Amino acid sequence: MAPKLYIDKLSPPCRAVLMCGRAIGLDLDIVEVDLLGGEHLKPEFLKLNPVHTVPLLDDDGFILCDSHAIMPYLIGKYAKNKALYPQDIQQRALIDQRLHFDSGVLLPRHLRIGIPIILHNLDHVVEEHAMAVVEAYGYINTFLRQNKYIASDNLSIADFSIINSITNASVFVPLDEEAYPQIKAWRDRLKALPYYEINQTAGDLFRSIVKNKLG
Repeated sequence: MAPKLYIDKLSPPCRAVLMCGRAIGLDLDIVEVDLLGGEHLKPEFLKLNPVHTVPLLDDDGFILCDSHAIMPYLIGKYAKNKALYPQDIQQRALIDQRLHFDSGVLLPRHLRIGIPIILHNLDHVVEEHAMAVVEAYGYINTFLRQNKYIASDNLSIADFSIINSITNASVFVPLDEEAYPQIKAWRDRLKALPYYEINQTAGDLFRSIVKNKLG
């Protein structure tokens, strides 16, 4: 039985897990959860995840939330090739650090802008919050000055997390490609992946929704 994954494709963490699954050739039983429609707050979902977040993994009764935990689990259990989350302790530590950067810095800064606009009809981007995202772009550009990818010269699950977060964040705070050439080169490399359309398609949809919200 394929692991069941509850998602909303507008969510960057959900798309990261989808890319991870595709990268390792894992079939996932996808269950769509409409965040904008409040489906994550329904009693049946809250029984699975009281924190009411997606993605949520149900692997034959083993319940796990948070993409930054789900992806290492999927690699550990299902991937024949562990390169996306290697067993070398130092390589893994760097990937973990970048995952924590996404969960603790980049993604929250994006959500601080997005939630008031998407859910509460704020009609503008707060300048202070935009500058915090710009600062995060600078950190990421620095990560990439020494490596082709986010954590090393090899693709990892950290790339999946951060590219999806950047895609949504850049809808509110456009990425200046001249100021951040390392990010541009890295993003171009990721666009060549055969499963990048997972991010591209949903990112385009997110952009259209935000455009309508902001008029």
